[in-house]
Formats: sequence, C-alpha cells, structure tokens
Amino acid sequence: MKHAILLSAVPVDAAMKRYCRPGNFVVACDAGYRNSDCLGVHPDLIVGDFDSAPQPDTDSDTIVLPHVKDDTDTHYAAKWLLENGYTQVTMLGALGGARLEHTIANLSTGLFLAEHGVDVVLADTASEIHYLVPGKDLTLQRGEWQYLSVFPWDGKLIGVDIEGAYYPLHGAELVPDYPLGVSNEFVEPTVTLRCQTGHGIVVLTRAD
Repeated sequence: MKHAILLSAVPVDAAMKRYCRPGNFVVACDAGYRNSDCLGVHPDLIVGDFDSAPQPDTDSDTIVLPHVKDDTDTHYAAKWLLENGYTQVTMLGALGGARLEHTIANLSTGLFLAEHGVDVVLADTASEIHYLVPGKDLTLQRGEWQYLSVFPWDGKLIGVDIEGAYYPLHGAELVPDYPLGVSNEFVEPTVTLRCQTGHGIVVLTRAD
C-alpha cells in the first residue's frame, strides 16, 4: 500500500517521528514544511498558496496555488494523494493551533479521504483520530491509549457496534447533539467498531 505523510502547519513535537517510516511520501502543505526538520523528513512535494509562510527555496517539487480558491491547501494535497493512488495517509500538524476552523477543516479533509477508501489517521502528541464508515470494520489496538470516544460527524450514526470496550454497543444510534460515545475505555487488547449508516470520528486519547 502507498503511504503518505501529510504535514499541515500546526507545530509538531519530535515525538511524532514515530509516525514517519522510510519510504513514506511526504507532502507539506504551505507552512507545514516547517515541521519537516523536527520530524527528520524531507518533503517530496510542497503544496500551498504561501500566505502563511514564504515559499521555500527547495529542491522539493512544488505546486503553487492561487490565494483565491475553494480548497484549503491541505484539502488540495489530499485530493492529489487520492488521485495518485495513496491508500494510507497520516495527517500531522493538523490538530490544535491558534485557529479552530483549520482543525475543523482538516477533520473534514480526513473524512473526504476515508469516504474514498483511504485508511487515514490524524495525530498529535495526546491523541489520534480515525474514521468510522459504513461497511468497514475499524479495529484499534489498545497500546498506550486510555480512552476511546466516538462522535457522529455528519448526522446520525446508525447501527453502531463497539466490541472490546467497557461500554459495548450493539446496533446503537448516536446523534450529534448527545455525546453518548465519549470517554469509553479498552477492556480488551483491541476494540472493533462498525456502523451501518453515517460517518463517525473515533478519538483515541492518552491518560491525563
């Protein structure tokens, strides 16, 4: 499978190097190229309109986007990866930061990839975000995670099963205005989730 690292602009910790593997294709989105040194990677492609940082003088392939456009820089890069056959995408520097709307936009971009069959994860030092889509089991390893939360993202999440967690569900319905799925916990080495209709965000969180 073709695996890509997608770097957005929120500063990352060096501990995030654990998500980068030799052979990963690295795309930096606008100021996201500033995260490459901390992670010990070299961008294969830089995409952006460079309104957040100057266009770097680099030997990386670069796509310069117009300032006036529909896509965010990260979403444009995600579409490029999809069109070029990447089936695993790890998004770093996409959560937190000073502008909440960018985090929400990046969550939408992650859903776009998941809807098109891509195995996508967004990560920061405290958490990972995965996507629950109909017809595809999502199995997650307990590892060092303390909490597991499930939220509907685009309306009702119907026919939800959760196995291997302290609060199991079977054929449940989760709705956006009631956070029933928050702060579950692993009781088995793995938790498996599935749904029949809708799309969900699954958040793994380390202990406080």
